[in-house]
Amino acid sequence: MKILRGGLQTSFQDLGRRGFMHQGVSISGAMDADSLKLANWLVGNDLNQVALEVTLIGPTIEFEESMQIAVCGAHFELSFNETLIKNGRTISVKPGDRLEFKKLLSGARAYLSFSSNPELKESLGSYSTHLTANFGGFKGRPLKDGDEIKFGSRPYTTERKLPPELISHYSGNYLLRCTASVESEALEKYQADFFNRKFKVSADSNRMGVRLIGTPLDISQDISIQSSGLTPGSIQIPPSGLPIISSVDGQTTGGYPRIANVISCDHSILGQLRANDIVSFCLVSLEQAKKLLIDKSRYLKSTIFDLR
Repeated sequence: MKILRGGLQTSFQDLGRRGFMHQGVSISGAMDADSLKLANWLVGNDLNQVALEVTLIGPTIEFEESMQIAVCGAHFELSFNETLIKNGRTISVKPGDRLEFKKLLSGARAYLSFSSNPELKESLGSYSTHLTANFGGFKGRPLKDGDEIKFGSRPYTTERKLPPELISHYSGNYLLRCTASVESEALEKYQADFFNRKFKVSADSNRMGVRLIGTPLDISQDISIQSSGLTPGSIQIPPSGLPIISSVDGQTTGGYPRIANVISCDHSILGQLRANDIVSFCLVSLEQAKKLLIDKSRYLKSTIFDLR
């Protein structure tokens, strides 16, 4: 396929690279893993198959060979050969067909899957583009105007369509569920303010972390900690009092105290946050977090596929 317009930050992502955080290499991968998996299911792929992550301003693509594609996640005005189409269904394309991501309607990131495999080089067990370290994916960077991607052939699958209840809708106002974190006890006096406050997503947010703005927490004491491991979903409170939520390309260690961790079940929401969205938090137990994740996996397995 040929990239006629690259978009703001269009990159190849799969479910990321595991087992290297102790060496300073973050997981990377799709910020909204749920949407990636759904898009891959629609074209008959393994759920971890690499796809395009489309961020805020999307690309225009011209296909040079026949394959099937699908789009899930954020809603754009999607134009296929100048006809508007919707997310959540298999689309058959042939040479000369054109897909254009126009105006972003809701959410922040869409995922474009392909029934054929893009010819990319694997890096540390993943095809994901690590944008901060410039490796993986296609030349270690976002796609640019004029890029051409080659594909290996694969047989077509039966055309599929997501059930309406699995088509994501994004309100711009989100409640993120959290468990306690390492320094939660040290920050106990600030927890009531944290969980009762609403924050806005900063335009400075990216794949490294989601920065929040609003009335800062009044951190009146200096809580010194040794630098220690950070994982996606860790919520740090820097001296400014404005929370930072670690994300997939984030640093693997940090020295700011962590007041809470966004539960795994809600991680995909982080990938759909954009500037000025409203975010608030609530506390759940570790047992509740485990049950929510199990229930979510069981529900998806009962409707279309096994997420494992």
